Amino acid sequence: MSATLNAASPAIRPETRAMIDRLIAFDTTSRNSNLELIHYVRDYLADLGVAAQLVHDEEGRKANLYATLGPTDRPGIALSGHTDVVPIDSQDWTRDPWSVSELDGRLYGRGTCDMKSFIAVALAHAPRFLAAGLATPVHLCFSYDEEVGCKGVPDLLAFLASQPVKPAMCVVGEPTEMKVITGHKGKTSIRCHVRGKEAHSSLAPYGVNAVNAAARVVGYLADMAARKAAEGPFDADFDVPYTTVHTGTIEGGTQLNIVPGHCRFEFEFRYLPQDSPQTLLDEVKRYAEHEVAPAMHEIDPASGFGWEEMAGFPGLDLAPGAEVVEVAKALSGGNATGKVAFGTEAGLFDRSGIPTVVCGPGSIDQAHKPDEFIALEQVALCERFMDRLEERLSA
Repeated sequence: MSATLNAASPAIRPETRAMIDRLIAFDTTSRNSNLELIHYVRDYLADLGVAAQLVHDEEGRKANLYATLGPTDRPGIALSGHTDVVPIDSQDWTRDPWSVSELDGRLYGRGTCDMKSFIAVALAHAPRFLAAGLATPVHLCFSYDEEVGCKGVPDLLAFLASQPVKPAMCVVGEPTEMKVITGHKGKTSIRCHVRGKEAHSSLAPYGVNAVNAAARVVGYLADMAARKAAEGPFDADFDVPYTTVHTGTIEGGTQLNIVPGHCRFEFEFRYLPQDSPQTLLDEVKRYAEHEVAPAMHEIDPASGFGWEEMAGFPGLDLAPGAEVVEVAKALSGGNATGKVAFGTEAGLFDRSGIPTVVCGPGSIDQAHKPDEFIALEQVALCERFMDRLEERLSA
């Protein structure tokens, strides 16, 4: 049971709260299927007389959802959100992550901030949109696997490209404290496979140590990161104003007395729009192939490096005067815009020809953490956003 609302906390609509409760109860960790949630949303919309279209992944385990509230023969404003959440594994939660609890003006639960509350507000407002007799439609775009590289949205965008009508613009409801975000970094994540040659550790010079080879490239990535921090390019509008280079995992070898014949590490670039991820990757590959691999090949020509792109999405870089920016500012009730270091599907929508901003409730500081929460004040601001959208599209 949730605690009573703090007297100083803003009231949110009962239907909004009920929808947040319902969506948080679905464990849509990215490794799981999201179909139970998607089918619930499909059926909820069907009860309102709205037909939703599902775009499944290749295995049929997951799906994007697309639906239009209002006239279907003209483009409108899309509200986009991802249905997956990050794992709770090894996190020190003090409450049930799959059941919303309320305390001191906050709603706790996995996904309350990132980003089921935005989806819940949009869905709870759907009956109001429909009753208003919209002249311009609201499109709902709910995707899967954003947290593991925006893997679901490309299929949704391919579906939209085949439709006679697609959205005129889009708002991605990632947590920005309801501020309008016009730019975010792009991301490319890479897995490197290092092939060595095993040998007894007493005969180490006759083997090719894959861990040592990997370590040299990881060291080069660290040097590249330091160079970017010192030399740029820079964009002061971002909270981290330069491209970052990060190695996240590394594993290799079997036991200490065997020269490791394999190693694998994963790294990423979160890059400013003016940087090219391909140029950055080419630089790392050149170092590996020209500075590290030749000595490996002298011992075993079959040793070396393999490169696998895991995921990626483009950055977002909107002109301040773009129409979607002006619309979003009017809906949010604010005049300021900004840029963020974290990535979203906004760059993919924008690149597909649908101008897109990011604006949603909650703070990214709370995302992905144990005891994730969203302030009731943020949910209320998002409700006001939907009220203004309803008024604008009904005119």
